[in-house]
Amino acid sequence: MSIEGPISINVAQVLADRLGRKARWLPGFLVRALERLICQQEMNELLAGAYPRRGAAFCEYVLEHLGVELEVRGAENLPQSGRCIVAGNHPLGGLDGVSMLAWLSRHYSASARFVVNDLLMAVEPLSESFIPINKHGSQSRAASASLDDALSGDDPVVIYPAGLVSRLGKGGVVADLEWRKMFVNKAVESHRDIVPVFFDGLNSPSFYRLARLRKSLGIKFNIEMVLLPREVFRARGKRFVLTFGKPVPWQTLTSGASASDEARRLREIVYSLNPQNKL
Repeated sequence: MSIEGPISINVAQVLADRLGRKARWLPGFLVRALERLICQQEMNELLAGAYPRRGAAFCEYVLEHLGVELEVRGAENLPQSGRCIVAGNHPLGGLDGVSMLAWLSRHYSASARFVVNDLLMAVEPLSESFIPINKHGSQSRAASASLDDALSGDDPVVIYPAGLVSRLGKGGVVADLEWRKMFVNKAVESHRDIVPVFFDGLNSPSFYRLARLRKSLGIKFNIEMVLLPREVFRARGKRFVLTFGKPVPWQTLTSGASASDEARRLREIVYSLNPQNKL
């Protein structure tokens, strides 16, 4: 499925759709400030340039447009067959996923699939690569069937078990929150080995500080997400390192009640791959 013309971002229209007649009372300077905050002009230029690319081709364009380079270590650890689950840390919230999707699809000459928050289905050029799940509500049968269908196939499936972008923790260390056990159970059910991967990258300190402030104020909505477009463009010309570890055979995993322990163990394996040994 494709759409006519590139998608575009229009803050004023979104506010009008959400607020209705009340949007008239918003000061123009506030709307323009929001447009700058989310890098509306830069995002629309990128989306227009990428059109009509989709999936991995879209991701490749984004990396090229930004001048981002990838250094991949441990590629020999990847199984010859792409039929695996790739599980890793999620430090950036945008370019880490784009990089992973582009490189894995190139490596396997296949379309890597990505388990994501269902809200990201709005990124239409990647909708066919995404497997949506609902993090905040009940999981629909259709979404569950979509995940099971992807896992029954032969393409690699990528998942960020934390379900959120990494956060600033004690001692100033940026790391994922607790990993959820779902991916362990799914690996056992689908007979897929889990390949650990560490993505070496960080957002700006302001992103993590805002997340910590929001949490301290008891605000549940992840307002720091509005800064992610800025973080994407801040990465211009950067070089990121992806380090793949040895596959963990699905036969060695314990599902069910012990899956949470397995998730913690796999998280430790991923962070042991950190080339800078931050953890």
